[in-house]
Parts: sequence; structure tokens; C-alpha cells
Amino acid sequence: MRPYKHPAADELVLERVLYALSDSIRLDIVRHLSQVACATCGELDGGRPKSTVSHHFKVLREAGLVLTENTGTSHMNTLRRADIEGRFPGLLTAILSQGGAPVPKKKAA
Repeated sequence: MRPYKHPAADELVLERVLYALSDSIRLDIVRHLSQVACATCGELDGGRPKSTVSHHFKVLREAGLVLTENTGTSHMNTLRRADIEGRFPGLLTAILSQGGAPVPKKKAA
């Protein structure tokens, strides 16, 4: 497997980070990674098709939020917390401190 490309910490762009986090699936991946040291793509796919998950990880990598490394036949993902914090102090903490979107209540019949 060839290694993935990741932007250097000083190349991170706020608009790309915010765009990556604007999708609920990608935000869920980042939230999960914020609670563990690392996780495989399979642990983070949520039962979604591989092509969909691959796209989301590509967006997260290109934004600089996630580091993906090949470990044998697995792809191990870690949150680039220190790089994000160094470039945009407090941003990730502020975003992760917010709860998920409220589930709409069903109207009584």
C-alpha cells in the first residue's frame, strides 16, 4: 500500500477544516477519534459503503484533521489534535464540546 499524503501543519487552511467538519458523518468520525488513540476505518465506517467512507476520510486527510497510516493490511487513523490546536487554537475544543444535532421529536398521532 502506498502512503497517504497529509498537509503539513503550517499548510492547514481554516476553510478546509470547517468544510470537512460541516458534514455530520465526518464530524462523527472526528468525535470518535477524539476519544481514542487511533481507530481503523472499519471501526469508523458506521456500516456505510466503503466508497462513501473512503471519500470522507480523503476530505478529512486533505483538511489536515486526520492522519491515516498503513499498518499491515489496516489503515490506522488518528486525530491531528496537536496540529489543529497549534494552527487554530481552541477551534477543535470548541467544536467537540458542542453536542450532536438534536434528534427531531416525532409528533404524536
